[in-house]
Amino acid sequence: MSSNVDLNQRPDYDPELQAIADYVLGYRVESREALHTARNCLMDTLGCGLLALRFPECTKHLGPLAEGTIVPAGARVPGTQLRLDPVKAAWDIGCLIRWLDYNDTWLAAEWGHPSDNLGGILAVADYLSQRRLARGEAPLTMRDVLEAMIMAHEVQGVLALDNAFNRVGLDHVVLVKVASTAVVAKLMGANRAQLLSALSHAFVDGQSLRTYRHAPNAGSRKSWAAGDATSRAVRLADIALRGEMGVPGVLSAPQWGFYDVLFSKTNRDQKVKPEGERQFRVPQAYGTYVMENVLFKISFPAEFHAQTAAEAAVLLHPQVRERLDQIDRIVVTTHESAIRIISKVGELANPADRDHCLQYMIAVPLAFGDLTAEHYEDGFHRRHPIIDALRDRMEVKEDVRYTREYLEPDKRSIANAIQVFFKDGSSTEQVAVEYPLGHRRRRAEGIPKLEEKFRANLATRFPPGRCETLDALCRDQARLEATSVATFMDLWVI
Repeated sequence: MSSNVDLNQRPDYDPELQAIADYVLGYRVESREALHTARNCLMDTLGCGLLALRFPECTKHLGPLAEGTIVPAGARVPGTQLRLDPVKAAWDIGCLIRWLDYNDTWLAAEWGHPSDNLGGILAVADYLSQRRLARGEAPLTMRDVLEAMIMAHEVQGVLALDNAFNRVGLDHVVLVKVASTAVVAKLMGANRAQLLSALSHAFVDGQSLRTYRHAPNAGSRKSWAAGDATSRAVRLADIALRGEMGVPGVLSAPQWGFYDVLFSKTNRDQKVKPEGERQFRVPQAYGTYVMENVLFKISFPAEFHAQTAAEAAVLLHPQVRERLDQIDRIVVTTHESAIRIISKVGELANPADRDHCLQYMIAVPLAFGDLTAEHYEDGFHRRHPIIDALRDRMEVKEDVRYTREYLEPDKRSIANAIQVFFKDGSSTEQVAVEYPLGHRRRRAEGIPKLEEKFRANLATRFPPGRCETLDALCRDQARLEATSVATFMDLWVI
């Protein structure tokens, strides 16, 4: 055969896509722990969205692309009066969820925020439920939403365990797009062929670069990137359900496939992988592991690798608050991922830049005893030069044990330690926090605080009576699961 032609033999779908499709279509969620955690995740995620409505830089993105558009049975955006088509509703909900960097987190070889998928899930479920009710059919229930959340968490999280998209410069929202595509296609009634087609198109899309998360380009795109990804998933699922053909070899096609084009560097040393190793490593079957082990951001709206650092800084605050001008140096001991993602010096240009700066997220609670979303705003930063003065005195070093235990499946710690040294030669003790409040190991301590966070966030948008109704419903597992999505979303309209 001539070497000047391609063998045009269409392959079967890549096995990685088939595994996702078979899981989403065939797995039965029976884990009560996963369902209870999903309920807590739903509460926390929607609460984060309500809090984001206080920030004009977020709300400027909301609403229909064509002003005045009316969408029959349009999906509702919580905390607003907006009724939008499912694609734009997914964008808006996803933008609200992620704006303040306060929703849940998953940390492994790749990082991410699995509750970002709720944008697409909730928009599609609300739209479908209203249409079903209009036809006299049974609507989707919140049990369907919780199961979709569990599956989206699982797809995103398991693919993140051993595959560092960040090492090849890709942003983790590629996994939001893939996970959302799978679960919203199922909600929309996709069969296996349609779901595989949709998944393949999620990988065909050119993927987001991580540049907007890192110095010197960190900016607010990181706050809406996941909304963009989950909305794109809704669009791709719709395209597939209209009968659009898929791309079976999207991952493995030589030269043109995802692996060769976008995943061709090793996750460890940036050298090109040998042929045959340019593929995802999936170390375990899909189930409910990720939801059961997800990390909640309870204490601080901050990039998760800094959560324990901020907690340590709060603990040190009483010892240093009267001696800030006497500080000689601040030694921060952390893990490799924090150093690679959020350790930086120099001028911080915007709130998104600040909430991805380890040193900033330590300096504020050291000086003020807390870290809130308002602490990242330009006005607060300008009024308090002590923040940058403290940043300039910080030394960041790696503890190899912290780095190792960050990746160990039975630990998955996110450890940080801080020690403050003064000009007179005295010092504080080193304060180390290895597991944040939102870690599975601290669930008993954390969930009451998460519920307090939810109630506080509700109160930023709704009158007391509505807050009590939503809080009672969301804390009642059986009643919530049985509630129709349309009825649930009615309660979130302002």
